[in-house]
Amino acid sequence: MAEEKQTKAPETKEKEVAVEEVQEVAVAQPEKELSLKERDPEKFLKEFNWENYQEGIEAVDEGKLEEFEKLVEENFVDTLDNEVVEGVVVRITDRDVIIDINAKSEGVVSLNEFRYNPDLKVGDKVEVLIDVREDATGQLVLSHRKARVIKAWERVNKAHEEGTIVNGYVKCRTKGGMIVDVFGIEAFLPGSQIDVKPIRDYDMYVGKTMEFKVVKINHEFKNVVVSHKALIEADIEEQKKEIIGQLEKGQVLEGVVKNITSYGVFVDLGGVDGLIHITDLSWSRINHPNEIVELDQKLNVVILDFDEGKTRIQLGLKQLTAHPWEALGDKLKVGDKVKGKVVVIADYGAFIEVAEGVEGLIHVSEMSWSTHLRSAQDFVKVGDEVEAVVLTIDQEDRKISLGIKQLTPDPWTDITKKYPVGSKHKGIVRNFTNFGVFVELEEGIDGLIYISDLSWTKKIKHPSEFCNVGDELDVVVLELDVEGRKLSLGHKQTTENPWDKYQDEFAVGTKHTSTIAEIVDKGATVVFNDDITAFVPTRHLEKEDGTKLKKGEEAEFQIIEFNKEFKKVVASHMVIHKEEEAKIVKAAAKKQAKAIEEAKPTLGDANQKLQELKDKMDGK
Repeated sequence: MAEEKQTKAPETKEKEVAVEEVQEVAVAQPEKELSLKERDPEKFLKEFNWENYQEGIEAVDEGKLEEFEKLVEENFVDTLDNEVVEGVVVRITDRDVIIDINAKSEGVVSLNEFRYNPDLKVGDKVEVLIDVREDATGQLVLSHRKARVIKAWERVNKAHEEGTIVNGYVKCRTKGGMIVDVFGIEAFLPGSQIDVKPIRDYDMYVGKTMEFKVVKINHEFKNVVVSHKALIEADIEEQKKEIIGQLEKGQVLEGVVKNITSYGVFVDLGGVDGLIHITDLSWSRINHPNEIVELDQKLNVVILDFDEGKTRIQLGLKQLTAHPWEALGDKLKVGDKVKGKVVVIADYGAFIEVAEGVEGLIHVSEMSWSTHLRSAQDFVKVGDEVEAVVLTIDQEDRKISLGIKQLTPDPWTDITKKYPVGSKHKGIVRNFTNFGVFVELEEGIDGLIYISDLSWTKKIKHPSEFCNVGDELDVVVLELDVEGRKLSLGHKQTTENPWDKYQDEFAVGTKHTSTIAEIVDKGATVVFNDDITAFVPTRHLEKEDGTKLKKGEEAEFQIIEFNKEFKKVVASHMVIHKEEEAKIVKAAAKKQAKAIEEAKPTLGDANQKLQELKDKMDGK
């Protein structure tokens, strides 16, 4: 018990002293608001920080402590990393800017970071980032440039999220668009996002400050894409809805040429685009829309059609004027001669513009009296000025057929006098067919030479083996069909038939010496002259020793068949040596027969023999 008393004595003594101090204070200051120590000494002692008291730290009033903490919170910044704070410029030197950020010490920023702001002065508020808490000299180093970058990205992100409008400075051109400074960040402005209409001069925007909308951010590559077009599209969309709601077919509106393509023209009707197809620009045929309109040109157009949503609007320009056919009236009649320019050529004919917006067709069959049709390009080309005769007019279908050949006399009128049967002429080879050659005797007069009438002696499979297009040939008129406008010609008939003289020279049994030209199926061919080529069957190639003749080997041949009508000659080598054998056999047989004849007894000898035998029998 004594030890316990000794152990607790100091603590008890301290509590008693504390209680006495509390009581003294309570007695000395009865008029003040009672504190916890005064109101409830027991609770105060229970919550009292004895550790601080033992270490000599005086107890601080809680109210004053809270007041102090609040003051610190209001006047000193929390210097966390990457946090931007606002400071006040307190001094500017030749190299640095001293900024007060309510920290333990003032911070320093290099003056180079304020080159963009030459008007910086003491008292200006600026945003900075703590770069180094304490350098070698214990100085707080700040960065205004880094703070601007961080704040810029915060503003850009916020503008992107909220869709707010930002101002940007167009710095320069780049591939595909422009570079724009937005909050100090270089953003990309695509060429397609500058305006709703195509931009032809990008340089006119360089150096300008414009409003933009942030449309895309790539945080990985730190890329920002902005659009000026997006800002005006909203206004245009409202105008577009208003205009579309009032559209009617046949309505005439004023517009501006926005774009020209090979197939038509896009016209801005005040926020709504319509298309004038190339065929609706002019009643006349044109090759390109720029022949009629030019960019930014104002013109009146008529609405021809549009889809249900009125998003595709078809416009017309030529419909604002009367159709040329209506103005044509009775000015043109069948048989009239007209002049016009060739505007289109097709294989079947050419279209001629006889008046503005009025075209006529000259079919290829009406370009020449020749029955052998050719391409229209052989007679005319685009841009030619030609004269023609009106053949037919169809006002209802708006069609005109024209003819050129009618301007010259029909060459078949006196054909029987100019080209009677049997007459000889010269012609030009114009075309081939599998069965013959077309020869032009004069413009409009063509004749056909059948393949069998090309040569007396040559076997021709195709006319191209005998002549070429453009060659001149001598011909004889074989047949004439005036009503059908057909001429049958012959070329071989211009010379005598060589087979007439060959009939005797190469008669059956005649012999000729030549060389095997080719070994063919079932035999070989032998060329006797330019006209006669004979066929030798395989078995007739046999030589005397039993072998067969080969290509290039010379031998004697005998004609065993000659057909003038079919120009067929057959020869044989085998019959030559077989004939010799036959002669030898015949001579030997004749000699043998003679010997036998000589060996036969005469009648007298026989009688004598018989007499001798009779005498012998009689014993004589």
